[in-house]
Amino acid sequence: MNINPLSLKLRVRAAAVLAATLYLFGTGLLLSRPASLRAQEQQIIWSNREKPIADQIRGLRSLPDDVRARTTKNLALEIRQLPVTPNKLRLANSLAMLSTEGDFGHDMLQEVATTLASALREQPIEGKRGGNPPRPYLELAEIARYEHVDVTLDDPQYAGAISKIEADNERREQADFTLTGLDGKPWTLKEQRGKVVVLNFWATWCPPCRKEMPDLETLYRQFKDQGLVILAISDEDAGKVKPFIAQQKVTYPILLDPGRKVNELFQIEGIPKTFVYDRTGKLVAQSIDMRTRAQFLAMLSAAGLQ
Repeated sequence: MNINPLSLKLRVRAAAVLAATLYLFGTGLLLSRPASLRAQEQQIIWSNREKPIADQIRGLRSLPDDVRARTTKNLALEIRQLPVTPNKLRLANSLAMLSTEGDFGHDMLQEVATTLASALREQPIEGKRGGNPPRPYLELAEIARYEHVDVTLDDPQYAGAISKIEADNERREQADFTLTGLDGKPWTLKEQRGKVVVLNFWATWCPPCRKEMPDLETLYRQFKDQGLVILAISDEDAGKVKPFIAQQKVTYPILLDPGRKVNELFQIEGIPKTFVYDRTGKLVAQSIDMRTRAQFLAMLSAAGLQ
């Protein structure tokens, strides 16, 4: 089966990776589906134990944060008790992809990671020769690396995922680019040395991106006189971005990357995604999903802003 990920018009949490879509059918994560993909979703047959879990995962974003945290943790425990089927791995991966959209607590993230590691241990996925590890291994490695949870999985694909993350970060630390802002001003990354730089990849259609923007604006106003620069990068056209930014009353620079060259340079497969560089240009923190104000403050602290 071949699906062009860009045709899905959704890149939230690795939708640009074909392998990820194979584990998302039926969970409601894809916000815009072509008819062919909807038909494939309908072919999934859920058991009586799996269907309620899939329905609850579909509704997680509608829950208050405290309820969502508790529900996600319980779902991770329920998935772990399911019989070994392909749907078990689908559910474990889908839950993991939603578990990092905010600050829902370390205990919840640990249970989610343990469940995904267990599902991969039960049903290892063979990667393509010379290609990237399958998306569930990358998802697990990112949670372990950036959410600071413990993962035990003796699998070469998981080891490969960890190695890929480290290699990607080395390239990101050396990367440079020049993009034009909505106001017509060019911005070059390496010319910001001496300042703390936050790169935030986002889009107008991305709900988690929209949710974190007010916190970014608050932090920009709080720290800009101390040398904070926020560069928010969208791959959309100016005609779509300008009215949205005016409505949101965002004052930090918005840069346009319609050809996605900078997105590709930074290996952006899911948004929102944020990188923080200290005043020497060292990459000191990053997120794999939406962050809260408290989480952004912790990232800025790693760059020396208090």
